[in-house]
Amino acid sequence: MERYKQEFIEFMVDSNALKFGSFTLKSGRQSPFFMNAGSYVTGAQLRKLGEYYARAIHENYGDDFDILFGPAYKGIPLSVAAAMAYSELYGKEVRYSSNRKEAKDHGEAGILLGSGMKDGDRVVIIEDVTTSGKSIEETFPIIKAQGNIEIKGLMVSLNRCEKGPAGKGSALDEIRERYGIETAAIVTMKEVVEHLYNRPYKGQIYIDDAAKAAIDDYYRAYGAEQA
Repeated sequence: MERYKQEFIEFMVDSNALKFGSFTLKSGRQSPFFMNAGSYVTGAQLRKLGEYYARAIHENYGDDFDILFGPAYKGIPLSVAAAMAYSELYGKEVRYSSNRKEAKDHGEAGILLGSGMKDGDRVVIIEDVTTSGKSIEETFPIIKAQGNIEIKGLMVSLNRCEKGPAGKGSALDEIRERYGIETAAIVTMKEVVEHLYNRPYKGQIYIDDAAKAAIDDYYRAYGAEQA
């Protein structure tokens, strides 16, 4: 596993964005872990988060894109932070864009916040975590309505590796199949378990035998692949 991925896992724990215990998800499932990108609230956290996204985007998509699109609302700071980090790390200026929940009819009117789009633009979509694909269902047509836009792919922070709504594969697999775009994550839950299982971090074991057993049980029930 690449070092930046190990650091990102520890960063999620440090930021309290990744928690272990018992959590009820929107789907009604009882999950032994929970990831919340809303926990990144400080300037230092957002700077580091942007760097991790930028590294993963560069690794998966290279420089072959023009715009980072963050679906409202959580995707807005993600796209801004990643665009800034990408410029600093790789010397390429990319634009950020997002959708408004309601189209603006005065000033800079329209559905987009940040950069507009034009024919030929190449877009990478950024999200925190995808479980249902609903956000992509809403934003995909918005992006396509802007012109002859190429959507290069989707980047999320954590691939939960559990079945998507159709039950055919993971949510990312289902998005890839439905929309014909590449999907990727900074880390997968499998990599999180690999890095933290019975390994002390700052004097604490975050995934002990009991937590590992709960995670294994969860994936036997809901996993798209064994994590």
